[in-house]
Amino acid sequence: MYDDTCRFLAEHFSADFASWLLGKSVALTEIQPSELSLDPIRADAMILLQSEESILHIEFQTLPKEEIPFRMLDYRVRGQRRYKGKPIRQVVIYLKPTTSELAYQTSYVLERTHHEFDVIRLWEQPASLFIQYPGLLPFAALGQSESPAEMLCQVAQIVDQIEDTATQANLMAASEILAGLRLEEDVIYRLVRRDIMQESVIYRSIRDEKTREIALNLLRGGVDISLIASSTGLSVEEIRKLQQQVGDKSPQS
Repeated sequence: MYDDTCRFLAEHFSADFASWLLGKSVALTEIQPSELSLDPIRADAMILLQSEESILHIEFQTLPKEEIPFRMLDYRVRGQRRYKGKPIRQVVIYLKPTTSELAYQTSYVLERTHHEFDVIRLWEQPASLFIQYPGLLPFAALGQSESPAEMLCQVAQIVDQIEDTATQANLMAASEILAGLRLEEDVIYRLVRRDIMQESVIYRSIRDEKTREIALNLLRGGVDISLIASSTGLSVEEIRKLQQQVGDKSPQS
């Protein structure tokens, strides 16, 4: 959920991410992982964006993982093979505070192989940085501030002034989701307008994902397809496709 939200922000507000990570506002387009022959499962937490001059590779992580340094090397080599000579800026962005040494690892070393990449720990970044750009507003509550709750309140007020309703809904939903890494649910609910989020692409995506998870659990429990359809709002065809995914042998209707 957190990774998908970050990917959405980087994809739809790429100029803001360029201003933050590249130091200049440039037009960026997304590179599909298939262009680097990346396994979609491994690519869930990352996004590749390119301008005419360079490539920006962002890896979002809630918590550190031991395999991250090697993955950065792997992606860099694949990028060199596909886009020879094009500079690649690689950044791992850690979302949730941690004392793990892995969150401070900025290189991969194996015998004579040495590869370096950048690491950003959001809790060390001034929250004031993120309120300068619309696409970075959802990160403000995760940044360094005297009160994450007050920062989320400020973000909600800024987002509330955005005229475009779709942008407003998406940023409000993203702000609520990411704030969950720092704040209690009841605090977030008091500060964020949930009525706006109903129109958010992010909100609908999460809602649909939860609905599918419920349907899968019911299928595994042997519940009749027609009952699952009436309970979840999914069509019988959609449920049968889910049934094929899990190889379930529950009764047909």
